[in-house]
Amino acid sequence: MYNIICKKYESGGDNHMAEDIVKIKGMKAGLMLSFSNGVKFEDIRKNLLGKLESGNSFFIRGTTVYIPRETLPTDQIEDLRKMFHQHGMLFRTELPKVSKPEIKTEQKKLPPDEDVQQMIIINRTVRGGQEIKTRSSVLICGNVNPGAQIIAGGSIDIRGTCRGLVHAGAFGNMNAFIVADQLIPTQIRIADLIARSPDVFEKVESPERASIKDGQIIIEPIVR
Repeated sequence: MYNIICKKYESGGDNHMAEDIVKIKGMKAGLMLSFSNGVKFEDIRKNLLGKLESGNSFFIRGTTVYIPRETLPTDQIEDLRKMFHQHGMLFRTELPKVSKPEIKTEQKKLPPDEDVQQMIIINRTVRGGQEIKTRSSVLICGNVNPGAQIIAGGSIDIRGTCRGLVHAGAFGNMNAFIVADQLIPTQIRIADLIARSPDVFEKVESPERASIKDGQIIIEPIVR
């Protein structure tokens, strides 16, 4: 049902893939793009469109792409934004600001190894372009729409339909899992493994659970 990719998640650092026109730098927050000096916008757009349509391994649906606002004129930035959105990717011109931890406790901060034992509850649908990131587990009473991202240190339980990007065990927890009433995401990640969704989904009547078994992400039906 899913095209399972058993490989290390390329989460960034100083990894570079140099191209004549487009340079791609992987980061934890997504992909940072830069362009060679003197290149025409038409050539940049053609190069990026070719990567998107050819299934380039960097341009996975649900991934966030960053192009600094000052790199190109506003109309060209908006042109690229529309192109990436049409291919199921998020687009930003600024890196996310570092914010305070989402989980607050009474007068104390939980050690990292205890965070995953906690759970936050989201009583709403998570819409496209929204991101929830926490070191704990997450219960979502609603849907996760295309373009939304859920990143959790623990497990993810969705009481609804999941069509966005979901990453459980984001800080290395191999025992984390993902459950949804309808599990049809753009991408599943557990710890450092990735499972891409197929081009055509089979209709499943029961909830499904994604977990790691024998070094692979396995999707199986469950009974709640």
